[in-house]
Amino acid sequence: MNQEIFKNTVFVLQDKLYRFANRFLEQQEDAYDLVQEVMLKLWEQREELTRVQNIEAFSMQMVRNLAYNKIDKLGRQAKYLTQLPPDIQPEKYPFLTRELVLQLIDHLPEKQRLVMYLRDIEEYEIADIAEMSGLEENAVRVNLSRARTTVRTNLTKVFEYEKRRIG
Repeated sequence: MNQEIFKNTVFVLQDKLYRFANRFLEQQEDAYDLVQEVMLKLWEQREELTRVQNIEAFSMQMVRNLAYNKIDKLGRQAKYLTQLPPDIQPEKYPFLTRELVLQLIDHLPEKQRLVMYLRDIEEYEIADIAEMSGLEENAVRVNLSRARTTVRTNLTKVFEYEKRRIG
């Protein structure tokens, strides 16, 4: 499928896909981003699209699946936040904490750094990380656990130091 055919058969669906995505997601920006992601995936699969009987239905299904994945991810995040102990206050400077965590990840041993980055930053599944890294799934879990423990310990030290310094 060349660019012109793609433009005339797939790209024309963009508005319809956006409206469909917008019904699932609360934020219009999220719906727009999701449709852009679908368009990119369709472009990457353009040669296989010639075998698809109904491109519109296929595209709508992709939007629906990605929207459900996004909703599921947001639900897990909300569930995690509600499980935090009440004595934990909302972070005033989340960007600085994120930067600190990324720095701590950068100082981990290579395997732990790779596994933690893929799982916690890029949000890949354990099986996918095992395939990408050439490690067994158990090795991925062990390295991830060790990496998280190291980062948590170092982050706790930093926060305790800051608390003592302020108090």
